[in-house]
Amino acid sequence: MAAPRSVNDSDFDQEVLESETPVLVDFWAEWCAPCKMVAPVLDDLANEYDGKVKFVKVDVDGNPETAMKYGIRSIPTLLVFKDGNPVDQVVGAVPKSVIKKHLDSTL
Repeated sequence: MAAPRSVNDSDFDQEVLESETPVLVDFWAEWCAPCKMVAPVLDDLANEYDGKVKFVKVDVDGNPETAMKYGIRSIPTLLVFKDGNPVDQVVGAVPKSVIKKHLDSTL
């Protein structure tokens, strides 16, 4: 069973930018209610896209460098990275179908 993995400022480049597969990065915080609404959806998608897309989470409170580097102003923000570059973004708590559409367009 695949599950989103937590990454931080120090291992972000290795886990995301150097990844061979596309990566969906969930920028979130513990106190964020919409983030908690999106979390189970991302768990489902991590299983569905296992082997095709890597799912990681970045806590913006504990990892401000990465959040600032990518201009994260509201959460949840989902960034899709491919070949080390952000190629798509979803902001806010959105339905699973919307996230799937963004992932499918990246693959």
